Amino acid sequence: MLLTQYQVDAFSEKLFEGNPAAVVPLQNWLDDNLMQQIAAENNLSETAFFVKEGENYHIRWFTPEYEVPLCGHATIASSYVIFNYLNPTIGEIQFTSSSGILKVTKNEDAYILNFPIQEAVDCEIPYEMTEAFGKAPVSCLQNQDYIAVYDDEEFVKKVIPNFEAIKQLDKRAVMMTAPSEKYDFVSRFFIPSHGINEDPVTGSSFTRLAPYWAARLGKNKLTAKQVSKRGGKVELEVKDDRVLIKGKAILFMKAEIYL
Repeated sequence: MLLTQYQVDAFSEKLFEGNPAAVVPLQNWLDDNLMQQIAAENNLSETAFFVKEGENYHIRWFTPEYEVPLCGHATIASSYVIFNYLNPTIGEIQFTSSSGILKVTKNEDAYILNFPIQEAVDCEIPYEMTEAFGKAPVSCLQNQDYIAVYDDEEFVKKVIPNFEAIKQLDKRAVMMTAPSEKYDFVSRFFIPSHGINEDPVTGSSFTRLAPYWAARLGKNKLTAKQVSKRGGKVELEVKDDRVLIKGKAILFMKAEIYL
């Protein structure tokens, strides 16, 4: 069996920035274990697989260790492949996924994800979080992950986390965020318990961060940067129970998988 695979730098207009994702279009689903093995072999934060079903595309995302219910950057990467290589006349892509219907439109050289909001609520600051970052946040929120809110942009940019302490948290991951001089806010995302110490740009994180900052700043349109080593810029809009996440993408590689 021969499969085509694309590797796309998402949330970036330059190579070697943003978040790289592998994209594997399929005619029919592979065995789950085989898709997991391909993702492990790629060793990127996510590998996306999709199958065209009628007018929609059914999409699934795998880290090197497990399948995830939602991934923003690999959805932008998949959209890049569909819009530019597989179906260039399409106006809107509708993905079916374990997180519901996800719509993506193209705006010149950018892609706009339409994702459901994932509200986070205030919580106590875990001791392990202060251990992880060497400084307690000014506030903490939680849902599937923790959000550590700081008031110092430079601290968020420069801190070197204790990943072993992060692994002791009782949530899947933790994101740091702070107000920014150039953007509305900056953020970072850490998920070492699942094989990713720091994710370069995490599209799904903005489903939690965007509603928080929209409420705090009193506006629905926001700009943000995830300040990892690779870095990535996003434009955001909160609309009712959805978040529009806008970013660019660029192709790094097209390859073939021999199975």
